[in-house]
Amino acid sequence: MIELLTATDLTAAAELTLINMQPYYKKYGLEWDSTTILTMTEGLSNLQIILDGEPVGILRLSFTDEVCQLRDLQIDSRFQNKGVGKLVLLEVVGIAEKAAVKFIELKVFKVSPAVRLYTRLGYSVQQQDERFFYMQYQFNKAASE
Repeated sequence: MIELLTATDLTAAAELTLINMQPYYKKYGLEWDSTTILTMTEGLSNLQIILDGEPVGILRLSFTDEVCQLRDLQIDSRFQNKGVGKLVLLEVVGIAEKAAVKFIELKVFKVSPAVRLYTRLGYSVQQQDERFFYMQYQFNKAASE
């Protein structure tokens, strides 16, 4: 069972992000450290991902009137490839529906294996640049067509 609780240790969350993202930072010459990550993320909705009572990751969201921005989803490497990300993304859909937004948007490195997961769950690429896919999940597709 997945629970999303308000994160209390944002430093640990920043360190998890650094560990998980370091290969991408190196590939693209980005010089981030955990302090930079903490500064960039402390104003977001930071939710600790709890699996069967154990903290396994961090989810970061922000909202506008029409958009839920999935800013970050980091899962501890010991729990990756076990369906946790999918469960969290399904929870995000519920959170976004309750917030009455029209879209969930995210940015993901093109080389990230998470692209396949997002696509399987209904996210589509809206734009891209040399590094990123800018993806969107749209509610009520039939109503807007």
